[in-house]
Amino acid sequence: MNNFSYTQASSAKEATGLRKDQPQAAYIAGGTTLLDLMKANLAVHSQLVDINMLPFKGIEPTADGLRIGAMERMSDVGDHPLVLQQYPAVSEALLLAASPQLRNMASIGGCLLQRTRCGYFRDAAFPCNKRLPGSGCPALEGDNHNLAILGTSDSCIATAYPGDLAVALAALDAVVTLENAKGKQRRVAITEFYLLPGKTPQQETLLEPGELIVAVTIPAAAHARRSTYLKVRERASYAYALASAAVGLDVQGGTIRSARVALGGVGTKPWRSPEAEKVLTGAPATEATFRAAAAAALRGAQPRKGNAFKVELAQNTLVQALLKVAG
Repeated sequence: MNNFSYTQASSAKEATGLRKDQPQAAYIAGGTTLLDLMKANLAVHSQLVDINMLPFKGIEPTADGLRIGAMERMSDVGDHPLVLQQYPAVSEALLLAASPQLRNMASIGGCLLQRTRCGYFRDAAFPCNKRLPGSGCPALEGDNHNLAILGTSDSCIATAYPGDLAVALAALDAVVTLENAKGKQRRVAITEFYLLPGKTPQQETLLEPGELIVAVTIPAAAHARRSTYLKVRERASYAYALASAAVGLDVQGGTIRSARVALGGVGTKPWRSPEAEKVLTGAPATEATFRAAAAAALRGAQPRKGNAFKVELAQNTLVQALLKVAG
């Protein structure tokens, strides 16, 4: 690991100012993913800015939903009564992630910014367009069994965000609040926050230099209260999803009035599926409808040799999630 300095910021202005003045600086909260990258020499930072003292906490109802501070810990949010009752998909996504030890440490903001688990990105012996733009993507023809089949490009097929929380947030129309060095805030839909790889896979989010994630807001809705998150992985704990589905349904008299669908583990970013939602809305809440929606969600898939199985796996995962939430 390279040498670095450490500063504990006492205010958002101080934290964002330090990042603005030193492009190689990085924020640290729980540190559970940043330190892994630094130890592997995949991230080199001249300074770490500790933001644990910043007042970005709280899990509070708003006039139209729920606001979660970016410094809240994953375990606290997942176990919170308001989240459990009003946004069960979010609670399930958080409590199925990582391990209890990591959930107790990791912040919500840090969780949303975790990097890909693509083996080629994580091994500096290989070229990788995310680490060194223009160097190539060996995953295209190499070991790609756990990589993306939706939103890919000739430059990258990594599941750039490998986690669970953002998938549930994408399904429930969440918005991320960001703050810059001037104290100005902006709100970005979580579905727009993450970028497709295109020809610039090194650019993963809309975050500008020095910006902080301040909070996440989730609107209240009938489909949010009737939601779930289903995760399929290679082992029962501490594993990232091969495929996952976050769904929410508002069903009245057997007919689906509104639907929300997002997939994880199969897209280059948390994958919201308006195609599946269109099939579901106004249709009967039956397995036949759910299978038609699953087919629509994966219609644009571009699998490689090693991950072609994910098409069927993602479809079945989505169907099972919809059957569960339809009850």
